[in-house]
Amino acid sequence: MTTVLKTDRDAATPEKLLQPRFSGYQKFVVALLAFLQFSIILDFMIISPLGAIIMPDLDIGPQRFGEIVSAYAFSAGISGFLAAGFADRFDRKRFLLFFYCGFIAGTALCALAPNYPLLLLARIVTGLFGGVIGSIVLAIATDLFPLQMRGRVMGVVQTAFAASQVLGIPAGLYIANLWNWHATFLAIVLIAIPVGLIIVFYMRPVVDNLEVKQPESPWTHLTGTLLVPRYAIAFATTAMLVTGGYLLLPFASIYTVNNVGIALTDLPTVYLATGMFTIFAGPLIGRASDTFGKFRTFTFGCAMTMVMVLVYTHLGHVPLIALIVVNVLLFVGIFSRMIPSQALISAIPEASKRGSFNAVSASLQQVSGGVASIIAGAVVVQSPAGDLQRFDLLGYVVVATTLLSLGLMYFIQKAVREANVLINVN
Repeated sequence: MTTVLKTDRDAATPEKLLQPRFSGYQKFVVALLAFLQFSIILDFMIISPLGAIIMPDLDIGPQRFGEIVSAYAFSAGISGFLAAGFADRFDRKRFLLFFYCGFIAGTALCALAPNYPLLLLARIVTGLFGGVIGSIVLAIATDLFPLQMRGRVMGVVQTAFAASQVLGIPAGLYIANLWNWHATFLAIVLIAIPVGLIIVFYMRPVVDNLEVKQPESPWTHLTGTLLVPRYAIAFATTAMLVTGGYLLLPFASIYTVNNVGIALTDLPTVYLATGMFTIFAGPLIGRASDTFGKFRTFTFGCAMTMVMVLVYTHLGHVPLIALIVVNVLLFVGIFSRMIPSQALISAIPEASKRGSFNAVSASLQQVSGGVASIIAGAVVVQSPAGDLQRFDLLGYVVVATTLLSLGLMYFIQKAVREANVLINVN
């Protein structure tokens, strides 16, 4: 009979020999967490492909558009930091519901925004709430699943990224082309509301964190998380991992249309084809992470990411099929970093600080991502013909941050192994 281990330190069987099975409720939770991620990621990701529509509609340039993207990131970073002191003091289900309701309200404001200042404000509100949800999802996944299962859990949860490309982004672009970009945000609201109701009626409370006595002051809890030495390297690693995405993704649609020469009407096809492949690749990468080792899978992902980023940022006019192939390989590399890194880093914090650890980590990711978006907006310039210049420089920066993240992750997996949290990491 398969035994499901309850704590990271109980993981005394090599992960290659034991892969616990999911119960029915665990499958439901994984699906729910994936759907939560889908709505959050879609809200963030949809800004990039809508950029080619929003910029001329609001009469703004790349710098203003970069500010819209980074506004979400900075507000999410601030709220994540402020929420960290309280993250382990409440039932995670209730904590999730509070921020998810705020996220829905912020997205509704985006749907109503008629100009640049109000859209900027709406993205700030959305970020204040939406930016914390990812950290709560990770805390719930860590609480409910042993480390031997987390590669597969993260693999499924991260398919939300691909699903947003397969279902959300093409549908969002279609809606925007059919009506306007405001209607796309309204559609996200209509998707998110049923998810909130499912959480209310079907998700069980997640209260294991309440069994551990917390400091009386949230500030003490926050500083107690920030000042743990082994956490610092994990925070730095997660910050590095998101930098590449924030450098390239905000301008991906503009680059694709104006530099690569793909028609705006073909953008949904690009996202659909890329997402269709990666939605199946995510669970496979998660399983490979649990089977062959999380650090090995991460190393493979870094190598592929660096190669494909250099190819992508130096593309000239290419056929649609060539761009799709490049995108697919690029996202395979990204997923092969994202999934094992989240699973491995989840072993770093103890149960009493998982919520605060993930909140601080998410905050640092958002702030570093916001800085990256501003840098990207300052580096690239749009020529009178509409194409982006100096986009290739961003690719070199992504390669550098990828190498840094690989070096940092080596020390992460070493710390996990030495602490006997996971046996046979490699």
